[in-house]
Amino acid sequence: MKTKFMKKTVLLFLVGLTSVASAMTLPELVEAVRKSATESSAENKQRLAEFKSKRDQQQRLLSEAEATLRALEKKSDELKTEFDANEKSLAELETILHERSGNLGEMQGTVKILSGDLRSRVQNSLTSAEITGRDEFLSELAAKKELPTIDDLKKLWFEMTREISEQAKIVKFSAPVLNSEGDIEENVSVIRLGAFNAFDASGNFLTWNPDGLSNKGVLYKLSKQPSGKYKQMANSFVNAAPGTMVNAPIDYTKGTILQMVVQTPSLKEKVEQGKEVGYVIIGLGVFGLLLALWKFISLYVSGSKIKKQLKSKTPSSNNALGRIMHVYSDNPDADVETMELKMDEAILRETAPLESGLSFIKVMYVIAPLLGLLGTVVGMIATFQMITLFGTGDPKAMAGGISQALVTTVLGLVVAIPLTILHSVLQSMARKQTQVLEEQSAGIIARLAEK
Repeated sequence: MKTKFMKKTVLLFLVGLTSVASAMTLPELVEAVRKSATESSAENKQRLAEFKSKRDQQQRLLSEAEATLRALEKKSDELKTEFDANEKSLAELETILHERSGNLGEMQGTVKILSGDLRSRVQNSLTSAEITGRDEFLSELAAKKELPTIDDLKKLWFEMTREISEQAKIVKFSAPVLNSEGDIEENVSVIRLGAFNAFDASGNFLTWNPDGLSNKGVLYKLSKQPSGKYKQMANSFVNAAPGTMVNAPIDYTKGTILQMVVQTPSLKEKVEQGKEVGYVIIGLGVFGLLLALWKFISLYVSGSKIKKQLKSKTPSSNNALGRIMHVYSDNPDADVETMELKMDEAILRETAPLESGLSFIKVMYVIAPLLGLLGTVVGMIATFQMITLFGTGDPKAMAGGISQALVTTVLGLVVAIPLTILHSVLQSMARKQTQVLEEQSAGIIARLAEK
């Protein structure tokens, strides 16, 4: 195929020469061929020279790249050797450091534990309402990986001793307070009793919330204050003159007992837990007490009059004994049997008012515990209904029914016990007066029989 191509090329060259020869003389043709051959040879030489130059340049670049590669490989071997030596030296130094640190490592762990524990105490302490910025240092010290410095240890010791000393101080300062409506009151005058309790100028109990005000902590006023005696003690403490001795409420649990006292229902709230049955029992008890009081006054007055009549031989119509004595004086000619019947009639007539109302009091002290039992049953029914609806997972759902059951039982007993005692006392007073009337009546009949 190559031979065929060359033949075509020669043929085309000859055709070209033939066409050129027809236009010029033979010497000119020879000169043109020679000139063309010379130019072609020079061009080929130039191309060959460029090729050799580029080949030499590429060879030089290759040699430089190979030299750079050998240098880098040598450097890599040197760095690897140095790295291995450093690793070995580091391991030896770590071993030496571990041996030499010894107790210092234990000290670091102890410092971290102490700082973490102190941070927790400080965050939940009432002293943080006045002293701020301590938890940041303690948090950094607890998270520190290297050994603490002498300054760190001194500051840790200072914070520990300061917290201890602040628990024995009564301090007055100004701080923001979160009121029961959820609003912040700035620059409220606060009196801190150690780390146990805090009060405002009105004697209201304040507690510390470490998560308030964007986790910076804030004092807040309890929406429900403790019962009257504790509030009175707080007012006395807040308004006491400097240097005077007063009683002050101290919660040594730093909030736990205070929350329990606040959650303890007052007497009014306990009564309200008894609901309708409780109100009925209370009404019955009040009515019974009023009736017993009226009966006591009545018996006391009648007894005083009878005692006064015993000292006088002249009968008076303003007392039971005097009226019985009038029966004798009004029938001086009656025989013994007739007089005895008239005396019995008079005694029965005077005994009835003395014993009136006692039976009703007795009925009330019998009914009161029965009403308490009724309230207990109603409360337990409500409790089981809550269990049916919500299950036993939430004790608060059952608290209402259980409270009603217990409160009504207590109310029934509270009403029944005093009414039982009062009934016994009143019955004894009435019986004593009746006995006096019977004794005096028997004496009158005996004197009449002697005549």
